[in-house]
Amino acid sequence: MNIGILSGILLIALGAFSSGSFAVPFGKIKGWSWETYWMVFSFGAYILFPLIACLIFAPGFVSIISSTPSSTLITVFLLGALYGVGNLSFGLALRYLGLSLGYALSLGLMLAIGTLIPPMLDGRLQVMMQGKGGTLLILGIIIASVGIALSAWSGILKDKVMSEAKKQESINEFNLIKGAMAAVLVGFTGSAMSLGFEQGNPIAEMAATQGVDPLFTMMPLVVVLFSGTFVTTIFWCLYLGSKNGSLKNYTGASSTKVLTWNYLFGLLAGLLWFSQFIVYGMGKSKMGPYTFTSWGILMALTIVFATVWGLMRNEWKGAPTKIYVLMILSLLIIIASSFLIGISGSI
Repeated sequence: MNIGILSGILLIALGAFSSGSFAVPFGKIKGWSWETYWMVFSFGAYILFPLIACLIFAPGFVSIISSTPSSTLITVFLLGALYGVGNLSFGLALRYLGLSLGYALSLGLMLAIGTLIPPMLDGRLQVMMQGKGGTLLILGIIIASVGIALSAWSGILKDKVMSEAKKQESINEFNLIKGAMAAVLVGFTGSAMSLGFEQGNPIAEMAATQGVDPLFTMMPLVVVLFSGTFVTTIFWCLYLGSKNGSLKNYTGASSTKVLTWNYLFGLLAGLLWFSQFIVYGMGKSKMGPYTFTSWGILMALTIVFATVWGLMRNEWKGAPTKIYVLMILSLLIIIASSFLIGISGSI
């Protein structure tokens, strides 16, 4: 395997760990409704930390963005807004299904759709399919889908054998139907982020021409993309806050200390989520002309790390051994598929 490709996969794996871990701080938040802590998380993930990253890695990002054709900026912003719908649904999937099953169902569809749609639109998939790399890519996606299906099936089996009381111990609002519906919506709308990264390549290219390190040329792109995501989030979270009477959460909690920690945990989740894109951008820059393969690796390994966190949070406590074995088998299959997807671009 090409050393550059291997280093790219390892960097993307690091981003997947960050992505698979971001929801863990939510479990420490006390007394806030979902829409409140999701808004705080979103401000950090979509606005605060992308701007800080640009100030550090691409200090001329304002000039870079203003020099990019407006058609590109509008397209990327709108794709970000569409992704916002998917990410809000993702938050609901985690809320109702927990980390393990929520990630498996949501990101499974995002993997397949988000890996294939961008190169289908710009013609790179057709070029790739003329060689062995295209066959390997499709094989990797099929194998990933098998692993994700097994992961989801193990979660469904766990749901059947565990009592409602056991489910509520680790997932306070467990609801398989609501969670599954949210996950399906994630799969179709959440893939807009992958398309946004590919359509936003002119922004990254402009950053490169203005002297930004090739490892960090994605930083100005994410500012535009996630600005659209934050707009969608503001409208929905404020609507829910008004509907549910939870707007008072922003200034109230059982104590000032709890309120402060709630904000800090929400922002920590945002930092963990956004951090994936710093190393993801670094890894993507090493994946050659078929950069879209990076998305499949990120989604597959994120599911793996999220499932491990689910185990550590006792989401599988009380499940029979055979269900554990099925879940572990699914993780091994997903890990193998991520490497197949990764090396497909180098053949």
